[in-house]
Amino acid sequence: MTLITDGGSTKCDWVLLDSEGEIVFRTTTPGLNPAVSPRDELSHHISTNDSLRSVFQEVKKVDFYGAGCGTATPRSILTDVLEILFPQAKVTVSEDLRAAVFAVTSRPGIVCILGTGSNSCYYDGKNIYAPVPALGFILMDEASGNYFGKRLLRDYFYQRMPKDIAVLFANEYNLDADAIKVNLYKNPNPNAYLASFAEFIFKQPPEISYFQNLIKNGIFEFIDCRVIPFENAHKVPIHFIGSVAYFAEDIIKECLAERNLQLGNILQRPIDGLIEHYRKIIIA
Repeated sequence: MTLITDGGSTKCDWVLLDSEGEIVFRTTTPGLNPAVSPRDELSHHISTNDSLRSVFQEVKKVDFYGAGCGTATPRSILTDVLEILFPQAKVTVSEDLRAAVFAVTSRPGIVCILGTGSNSCYYDGKNIYAPVPALGFILMDEASGNYFGKRLLRDYFYQRMPKDIAVLFANEYNLDADAIKVNLYKNPNPNAYLASFAEFIFKQPPEISYFQNLIKNGIFEFIDCRVIPFENAHKVPIHFIGSVAYFAEDIIKECLAERNLQLGNILQRPIDGLIEHYRKIIIA
């Protein structure tokens, strides 16, 4: 049996496939980002899931695609955790960009992730090129959930948020300064914490100019930093994966058109496309 995982910082989707490529079960755990979460927390989130625990000794292959897995050290940490929990399995841990490509295209294009974090790569039909490393929510992650969460908080405390929206924002979230600092600087997963505020944007009427401008500025920043620098940016479709991309589809279309770029596919959750990719491999 093969266990495939699309792992984000907020949540992870797991699917177990049998030898015929049929789904045995689907399950979800909290996010597993080895770049920001301690080893014990990674292990706990997996081992407390009843579905996963029931097949620890049965799974023969684990392919994990996740946020924070683009560099060697966090990738090694998560590999060790998975090898201990699934002792009979061959474990492979790869960055989430690879899953995004498999899920959304088989032809050359630029593939972008806009979820809790953000990233991009160029796929030539065979190989994935990501020349700019993903350095996380403090330095990068343009147009991601944590990017927009951070900007909402800054606008609120700098009193740049329209007053009526600020009232709604304050009623929905705990904006006590001490609580925010604890969550950002002492608790685990500050990126996911920031991203939780971004949900506020997509709950509001889309015609509100404050939110339109906020999203549009973020998308343009992402395009200029993570899309335009690719040599073939104006020659291939630009695909997007992730919840932020899914809910901001209309603004993404507008921003790409202004930069004379071609929109490809937009997919909220890559796990469905990943399942089809693996089915083709299994039954081939």
